[in-house]
Amino acid sequence: MVALLSQRPNRRVPRCRPALAALLASLTVAANAAGAPPPQRGTNPFLAAPLYVENDTPATRAADARRGDDPDGARALDVIAANPQAMWLTGATTDVRRSVERRAMEAARAAALPVFVAYNLPGRDCGGHSRGGAGGLSAYRSWVDAIASGIGSRPAVVIVEPDGLAGLQCLPPADRRGRLAVISRAVRRLAANPGTSVYLDAGHAGWVKPREMARRLSRAGVARARGFAVNVANFRATTESISHGRRISAALGGVPFVIDTSRNGVGPAADGSWCNPPGRALGPTPTANTGDPLVDAFVWVKRPGESDGTCEGGPDPGTFWPDYAIGLAQRLAELR
Repeated sequence: MVALLSQRPNRRVPRCRPALAALLASLTVAANAAGAPPPQRGTNPFLAAPLYVENDTPATRAADARRGDDPDGARALDVIAANPQAMWLTGATTDVRRSVERRAMEAARAAALPVFVAYNLPGRDCGGHSRGGAGGLSAYRSWVDAIASGIGSRPAVVIVEPDGLAGLQCLPPADRRGRLAVISRAVRRLAANPGTSVYLDAGHAGWVKPREMARRLSRAGVARARGFAVNVANFRATTESISHGRRISAALGGVPFVIDTSRNGVGPAADGSWCNPPGRALGPTPTANTGDPLVDAFVWVKRPGESDGTCEGGPDPGTFWPDYAIGLAQRLAELR
């Protein structure tokens, strides 16, 4: 009732009922105080500082190892190493609070913006290549609290749970409700940090229809986030991803979004394969100059060269695969 009445600014409470007016005002204040901070829609965080670039990455080390015998491969790996990439946080991250704090402090010293990916939902990937995740909802909540504590008041971007909403249908109904609740709580907790901008993952253009994804984002608390992310770890072309994101955004009333362009330089494989498809290329380098007011940034969320899984001869998920990385960079060079 309070929400419905508060949405009608032109209706006056009759003067003969001041007690009711006072009660409604107090209830509205209490409801606002109990809720999460308002979304930071007015500010694109990627315009405030350059993205953080790591000094030591698997791509850097692989490039150094090849300089003598394979200078062309080393140069290709250098392209990847020179660009900012997200830091993925999973259940395997030892002492996640300290790991996040260390990265946030390094970025702050460099006057740069770090990007984190929270990827640890219980039942993650529904038993697929990237199966795993926290042991339960309570463990997940504590894990998110550790991330928020590690970031503190320092500037940061957090992309929340790739595939978590797009893959919702693989869960039984009770587990879907639990997942939506725990994602919403994660968004609320992270967005409470004064310098943290949250983007809730929305899958890619070939998965869930825009209106349905908008509905899931709403249920998962996107109203408390800066926006959403599309194409994380996928290969859909930038133009297709912009179009898809804009349809989701329209259904949400104009919410901004980011696009993962780490491997979409030539679009997806003809058969739609998502697991180490051959012949792919790096996409546009990370930037806030996207040419579209709704697109906050192009970001390399997936770390180029990290395997999707043991397919196409690849190593375990998340393991850096130098040969695949070299191919991504060299094909980008051929496009230019």
